[in-house]
Amino acid sequence: LLYNEAQAGYLAGIVAANISETGVIGAVGGIDSVPPVVNYISGYANGAASVNPDIEVLIEYASTDITTAFNDPATGKSIGEQMIGADADVLFQVAGLTGQGTLEAACDAGVYGIGVDVDQYISLPDLGECIVTSAEKKLKESVQAAIERVADESAKPGNVFHDAAADPPGVGVSPFHDFEEVLDPAVQEAVDEAFDALADGSIDPCEGPQPCFGS
Repeated sequence: LLYNEAQAGYLAGIVAANISETGVIGAVGGIDSVPPVVNYISGYANGAASVNPDIEVLIEYASTDITTAFNDPATGKSIGEQMIGADADVLFQVAGLTGQGTLEAACDAGVYGIGVDVDQYISLPDLGECIVTSAEKKLKESVQAAIERVADESAKPGNVFHDAAADPPGVGVSPFHDFEEVLDPAVQEAVDEAFDALADGSIDPCEGPQPCFGS
Protein backbone atom coordinates (compact mmCIF):
# COMPACT_ATOMS: atom_id res chain seq x y z
CA LEU A 1 0.00 0.00 0.00
CA LEU A 2 1.43 3.34 -1.11
CA TYR A 3 0.20 6.78 -0.10
CA ASN A 4 0.32 10.30 -1.48
CA GLU A 5 2.07 11.99 1.41
CA ALA A 6 2.31 15.28 -0.47
CA GLN A 7 -1.48 15.55 -0.53
CA ALA A 8 -1.75 14.97 3.21
CA GLY A 9 1.01 17.48 3.83
CA TYR A 10 -0.71 20.01 1.57
CA LEU A 11 -3.85 19.86 3.68
CA ALA A 12 -1.80 20.25 6.86
CA GLY A 13 -0.12 23.28 5.33
CA ILE A 14 -3.49 24.85 4.64
CA VAL A 15 -4.38 24.42 8.30
CA ALA A 16 -1.02 25.83 9.41
CA ALA A 17 -1.22 28.94 7.24
CA ASN A 18 -4.77 29.63 8.35
CA ILE A 19 -4.01 29.44 12.06
CA SER A 20 -0.55 31.06 12.14
CA GLU A 21 -0.54 34.54 13.62
CA THR A 22 3.14 35.26 12.97
CA GLY A 23 3.32 34.23 9.33
CA VAL A 24 6.11 31.80 10.21
CA ILE A 25 5.61 28.04 10.43
CA GLY A 26 8.02 25.13 10.74
CA ALA A 27 8.50 21.55 9.60
CA VAL A 28 10.94 19.04 11.07
CA GLY A 29 11.81 15.95 9.05
CA GLY A 30 13.88 12.98 10.07
CA ILE A 31 16.13 12.77 7.01
CA ASP A 32 15.98 14.18 3.49
CA SER A 33 16.79 10.91 1.72
CA VAL A 34 13.40 9.31 2.49
CA PRO A 35 10.86 10.29 -0.20
CA PRO A 36 7.70 10.19 1.97
CA VAL A 37 9.32 12.52 4.52
CA VAL A 38 10.32 15.04 1.87
CA ASN A 39 6.94 14.82 0.16
CA TYR A 40 5.00 15.43 3.37
CA ILE A 41 7.05 18.57 3.97
CA SER A 42 6.93 19.76 0.36
CA GLY A 43 3.17 19.41 0.33
CA TYR A 44 3.00 21.26 3.64
CA ALA A 45 5.03 24.19 2.33
CA ASN A 46 3.06 24.36 -0.91
CA GLY A 47 -0.29 24.12 0.86
CA ALA A 48 0.70 26.92 3.20
CA ALA A 49 1.87 29.07 0.27
CA SER A 50 -1.48 28.55 -1.46
CA VAL A 51 -3.11 30.34 1.48
CA ASN A 52 -0.42 32.94 2.12
CA PRO A 53 2.22 33.39 -0.61
CA ASP A 54 4.33 35.42 1.82
CA ILE A 55 4.40 32.81 4.57
CA GLU A 56 7.84 31.76 5.81
CA VAL A 57 8.28 28.01 6.15
CA LEU A 58 11.26 26.91 8.22
CA ILE A 59 12.39 23.42 7.20
CA GLU A 60 15.04 21.36 8.94
CA TYR A 61 16.01 17.70 8.84
CA ALA A 62 17.23 16.19 12.08
CA SER A 63 20.08 14.07 10.75
CA THR A 64 21.88 12.59 7.77
CA ASP A 65 22.14 9.29 9.65
CA ILE A 66 19.11 7.03 9.17
CA THR A 67 19.88 5.20 12.42
CA THR A 68 19.30 8.32 14.52
CA ALA A 69 17.09 10.51 12.33
CA PHE A 70 13.83 9.15 13.73
CA ASN A 71 14.97 8.23 17.25
CA ASP A 72 16.30 11.41 18.81
CA PRO A 73 13.58 13.38 20.62
CA ALA A 74 16.14 15.68 22.25
CA THR A 75 17.30 16.90 18.85
CA GLY A 76 13.72 17.22 17.66
CA LYS A 77 12.88 19.34 20.67
CA SER A 78 15.95 21.51 20.18
CA ILE A 79 15.08 22.14 16.52
CA GLY A 80 11.51 22.96 17.51
CA GLU A 81 12.70 25.43 20.14
CA GLN A 82 14.96 27.12 17.60
CA MET A 83 12.06 27.48 15.17
CA ILE A 84 9.83 28.90 17.89
CA GLY A 85 12.63 31.34 18.70
CA ALA A 86 12.46 32.40 15.04
CA ASP A 87 8.72 33.18 15.49
CA ALA A 88 7.25 29.91 14.19
CA ASP A 89 3.88 29.34 15.83
CA VAL A 90 2.95 26.07 14.07
CA LEU A 91 5.30 23.06 13.97
CA PHE A 92 4.77 20.00 11.73
CA GLN A 93 6.72 16.90 12.63
CA VAL A 94 7.68 14.18 10.13
CA ALA A 95 10.36 12.54 12.21
CA GLY A 96 9.03 9.71 14.36
CA LEU A 97 10.31 9.85 17.94
CA THR A 98 12.51 12.78 16.97
CA GLY A 99 9.39 14.65 15.96
CA GLN A 100 7.75 13.79 19.25
CA GLY A 101 10.35 16.07 20.78
CA THR A 102 9.30 18.78 18.33
CA LEU A 103 5.71 18.45 19.49
CA GLU A 104 6.89 18.68 23.10
CA ALA A 105 8.59 21.97 22.24
CA ALA A 106 5.34 23.21 20.72
CA CYS A 107 3.34 22.29 23.81
CA ASP A 108 5.91 23.83 26.15
CA ALA A 109 5.77 27.11 24.22
CA GLY A 110 2.01 27.17 23.78
CA VAL A 111 2.12 27.03 19.98
CA TYR A 112 0.40 24.62 17.61
CA GLY A 113 1.76 21.19 16.69
CA ILE A 114 0.78 19.04 13.72
CA GLY A 115 1.33 15.28 13.82
CA VAL A 116 1.93 12.78 11.06
CA ASP A 117 0.83 9.40 9.65
CA VAL A 118 -1.86 8.76 12.28
CA ASP A 119 -4.02 10.97 14.49
CA GLN A 120 -1.35 11.86 17.03
CA TYR A 121 -3.84 13.61 19.28
CA ILE A 122 -4.93 10.04 20.04
CA SER A 123 -1.57 8.25 19.85
CA LEU A 124 0.23 10.90 21.95
CA PRO A 125 -2.43 11.90 24.50
CA ASP A 126 0.06 13.70 26.74
CA LEU A 127 0.69 16.14 23.88
CA GLY A 128 -2.91 16.50 22.79
CA GLU A 129 -3.13 19.98 24.29
CA CYS A 130 -1.19 21.44 21.36
CA ILE A 131 -1.82 18.98 18.49
CA VAL A 132 -4.33 20.77 16.30
CA THR A 133 -4.42 18.05 13.61
CA SER A 134 -2.27 15.42 11.90
CA ALA A 135 -1.42 14.75 8.26
CA GLU A 136 -2.78 11.23 7.98
CA LYS A 137 -2.39 8.12 5.93
CA LYS A 138 -5.78 6.51 6.35
CA LEU A 139 -4.24 3.19 7.35
CA LYS A 140 -7.29 1.61 8.97
CA GLU A 141 -9.56 2.36 6.03
CA SER A 142 -7.10 1.34 3.32
CA VAL A 143 -6.08 -1.89 5.05
CA GLN A 144 -9.74 -2.78 5.55
CA ALA A 145 -10.39 -2.12 1.85
CA ALA A 146 -7.43 -4.34 0.94
CA ILE A 147 -8.78 -7.17 3.09
CA GLU A 148 -12.18 -6.83 1.45
CA ARG A 149 -10.59 -7.03 -2.01
CA VAL A 150 -8.88 -10.25 -1.04
CA ALA A 151 -12.10 -11.62 0.43
CA ASP A 152 -14.17 -10.92 -2.69
CA GLU A 153 -11.31 -12.03 -4.97
CA SER A 154 -11.08 -8.66 -6.71
CA ALA A 155 -7.52 -8.03 -5.50
CA LYS A 156 -4.82 -7.71 -8.13
CA PRO A 157 -1.07 -8.18 -7.66
CA GLY A 158 1.09 -5.08 -7.34
CA ASN A 159 1.08 -1.81 -5.46
CA VAL A 160 -2.15 -0.04 -4.56
CA PHE A 161 -1.83 3.75 -4.46
CA HIS A 162 -3.95 5.58 -1.92
CA ASP A 163 -4.65 9.28 -2.36
CA ALA A 164 -7.48 11.77 -1.99
CA ALA A 165 -9.28 10.26 -4.99
CA ALA A 166 -9.23 6.71 -3.63
CA ASP A 167 -12.37 5.01 -2.33
CA PRO A 168 -12.18 5.26 0.61
CA PRO A 169 -9.83 8.28 0.62
CA GLY A 170 -6.29 7.22 1.47
CA VAL A 171 -5.03 10.49 2.94
CA GLY A 172 -6.40 13.46 4.83
CA VAL A 173 -6.06 15.41 8.04
CA SER A 174 -7.32 14.42 11.47
CA PRO A 175 -10.20 16.12 13.28
CA PHE A 176 -9.38 19.29 15.21
CA HIS A 177 -10.52 17.71 18.50
CA ASP A 178 -10.05 20.25 21.32
CA PHE A 179 -9.56 23.05 18.80
CA GLU A 180 -12.82 22.41 16.93
CA GLU A 181 -14.73 25.10 18.79
CA VAL A 182 -11.98 27.72 18.84
CA LEU A 183 -10.86 27.63 15.21
CA ASP A 184 -12.65 29.69 12.60
CA PRO A 185 -15.01 27.42 10.59
CA ALA A 186 -13.29 28.82 7.50
CA VAL A 187 -10.28 26.60 8.29
CA GLN A 188 -12.31 23.42 7.83
CA GLU A 189 -13.95 24.91 4.75
CA ALA A 190 -10.51 25.59 3.24
CA VAL A 191 -9.41 22.03 3.98
CA ASP A 192 -12.55 20.56 2.43
CA GLU A 193 -12.20 22.69 -0.69
CA ALA A 194 -8.55 21.73 -1.13
CA PHE A 195 -9.31 18.05 -0.53
CA ASP A 196 -11.87 18.07 -3.33
CA ALA A 197 -9.39 19.80 -5.64
CA LEU A 198 -6.67 17.27 -4.80
CA ALA A 199 -9.11 14.45 -5.46
CA ASP A 200 -10.14 15.74 -8.88
CA GLY A 201 -6.57 16.61 -9.85
CA SER A 202 -7.03 20.35 -10.15
CA ILE A 203 -4.39 20.88 -7.44
CA ASP A 204 -0.94 19.31 -7.66
CA PRO A 205 0.56 19.33 -4.15
CA CYS A 206 4.06 19.27 -5.61
CA GLU A 207 3.57 22.54 -7.48
CA GLY A 208 4.78 25.54 -5.53
CA PRO A 209 7.91 26.86 -3.86
CA GLN A 210 8.98 23.48 -2.44
CA PRO A 211 9.51 20.64 -4.97
CA CYS A 212 8.70 17.06 -4.08
CA PHE A 213 11.34 14.35 -3.87
CA GLY A 214 13.15 13.82 -7.15
CA SER A 215 11.52 16.73 -8.94
